[in-house]
Amino acid sequence: MLEEQKRWRLLRDLKKGKFCFLIGIDNWSIELQKSEFDSLYSLLIRINQQLFAIKNELMDEECISLELEQLPWYIALEGKKNEWSLRFVFESQDQTRSFEMYWPIPIAQSLFYEIKNMWESMD
Repeated sequence: MLEEQKRWRLLRDLKKGKFCFLIGIDNWSIELQKSEFDSLYSLLIRINQQLFAIKNELMDEECISLELEQLPWYIALEGKKNEWSLRFVFESQDQTRSFEMYWPIPIAQSLFYEIKNMWESMD
């Protein structure tokens, strides 16, 4: 799935071997292993559940900040109940690489749902 017109890319190519998932926004991209993609998905679901649990209590203009850590990931959601950004920090457990990602409003919501759909469609 290539979404250049939406400023983001999400690709799955199992033929690539170890780094078979690609997430890109604007002028950067990162490749992930399947286990890293799975743990990212798990964390995205958890932070979305936290947001959903408080969403009805928030006013439209109220600012929120949620944070979760599940090694190797740290994730921070910031924004309002209907528009938010995500920031990620990845610390490799193998000490091979570390990186940070930032998904701005409105890319964060679109990319979250596409990752959810991709993960749910996998075998």
